[in-house]
Amino acid sequence: MLSVYRVHLPSDIPIVGCELTPYVLLRKLDKTVINDDVPETAPIDGHFLRYKWYRVQSDKKVAVCSVHPAEPATLQCLGCIKGKIPLAKSYHCSSKCFSDAWQHHRVLHDRAASAVNENGGEEDELFGRFNSTGSGVLNTVLPPSASSPNLTNGSTPLYPATVTQRNGGETWFEVGRSKTYTPSADDISHVLKFECVVVDAETKLNVGHPMTLTTNRVIPAPTPTPRRMISVSGVDVMGHLDSDGRIASAGTFTVLSYNILADAYATSDTYSYCPSWALSWPYRRQNLLREIVGYRADVVCLQEVQYDHFDEFFAPELDKHGYQALYKRKTSEITHTVDGCATFFRRDRFAHVKKYEVEFNKAAQSLTEAVVPATQKKTALNRLVKDNVALIAVLEAKFSHQGVDTPGKRQLLCVANTHVNVHQELKDVRLWQVHTLLKGLEKIAASADIPMLVCGDFNSTPASAPHSLLAMGKVEPQHPDLAVDPLGILRPHSKLAHQLPLVSAYSSFARGIGPALEQQRRRMDPSTNEPLFTNCTRDFIGTHDYIYYTADSLTVESLLELLDEESLRKDTALPSPEWSSDHIALLAEFRCKPRIRR
Repeated sequence: MLSVYRVHLPSDIPIVGCELTPYVLLRKLDKTVINDDVPETAPIDGHFLRYKWYRVQSDKKVAVCSVHPAEPATLQCLGCIKGKIPLAKSYHCSSKCFSDAWQHHRVLHDRAASAVNENGGEEDELFGRFNSTGSGVLNTVLPPSASSPNLTNGSTPLYPATVTQRNGGETWFEVGRSKTYTPSADDISHVLKFECVVVDAETKLNVGHPMTLTTNRVIPAPTPTPRRMISVSGVDVMGHLDSDGRIASAGTFTVLSYNILADAYATSDTYSYCPSWALSWPYRRQNLLREIVGYRADVVCLQEVQYDHFDEFFAPELDKHGYQALYKRKTSEITHTVDGCATFFRRDRFAHVKKYEVEFNKAAQSLTEAVVPATQKKTALNRLVKDNVALIAVLEAKFSHQGVDTPGKRQLLCVANTHVNVHQELKDVRLWQVHTLLKGLEKIAASADIPMLVCGDFNSTPASAPHSLLAMGKVEPQHPDLAVDPLGILRPHSKLAHQLPLVSAYSSFARGIGPALEQQRRRMDPSTNEPLFTNCTRDFIGTHDYIYYTADSLTVESLLELLDEESLRKDTALPSPEWSSDHIALLAEFRCKPRIRR
């Protein structure tokens, strides 16, 4: 007879909007153990599984800390109540918690006051932008009678609600009848109970006792303070949005670059400081999606996107928001856990013209055949082959550009997306991969008059040789990185140059005047005009991510504000419950320059 052997959850802390999928182990009649789902339509040994989810409604109402959502709240900020800030953001677990978070917390007060002064409707934008599930409002007073009379969750149809009375002032409300369940705002502060029982396929009666598990209290999804777009002229442009929420400047477009941290790399050993529930993929994927969709970028370049996550989650989810997807997987033998680069673009803003795929492994094989002696070929390939790739998309704009003096001519855009994931000691390999990508882009530029963007995680800090090559167009022969070249692939050093007029988008913060730009400049390295960090862990704080553009054809209009270490709070690094990658997103708004007639 089929029996339930074990039931457990990857994390026992449920979060609003994040699907819960229990891991159910079954023992078959022949004593073998399986973890397959067994629906009524496909019974095994004459039996199937029936699932139920309950919300335990206690007489005791519990608020949770806005900084440490796994902890109950012990105090509330009265300023938040006065400022009509969502209640969930007003609770803290201790006076120390409130004191440590004050620099970050007072920004909520300032922005709420500013929103009321400028536009009473702005508050929803400020506090609800990344929180479409409604989890930003802590519901601690919802009476049982206010619950919906009909229930739906997962893929199950509507059905009448069931109430089971329990002793000790608790009432169990049935909230779902599928294996998975996604907590809602109604579940905040309540315990959930999962029940799984074997059912006889013929009699439809339960066989044996149900196997159950209970969770900790449901917590709202932590939401970071939204980052604003800052005009390079020093004007705060947040709020000047079109009907779809995008920047409303005519003839401009926005580009996002973001290393989202592949689940395969997000281990508790590497990121021990991040709570396990916040490191789990079911939570991170929803938090990342909310963040990415909230930026409303016209072009989205993501790195470290696992093949299975692209296929099963990001492509279909972003399709719902109007994005078309392109993907290039790393050239590794492993399949589903291999990550790669994904580029998305809005179908109403751009059309796909052409796609180029760069495989650095193939380039390494060609290089070794051409310049490496036969006796060193194996050693050379072991050093050069790192499975990295680049994805280049040529797009055609569907919107007009102000100032263009050739009406009717197609406006093309070339977007390169890459992740140069090379160990820091292999300076020659990292520089060679960047140089190889730029030479490929030069060929595209020679065949068409086309603006270019080069986005990605280059694993290269400002002033490194790859950064010099990208930003300055060359590497000085005396650069210290060139000392590492055991294969001689960087010689002659004069070849380490390109003709693309690339400029780092975030260097635009170094120009212009105004208080907003002064604040951003304090978050920049004045010697390189790059952000102080785009990657922030306990072991490393620095800049690895960039958006480069061809300055002869594009201008920067505005940039997403940078984070400072204070905004990440004193007791954490990345990833964290608020930010689900160890990198921060970069976002730039561009305008095409008028073409010059030749």
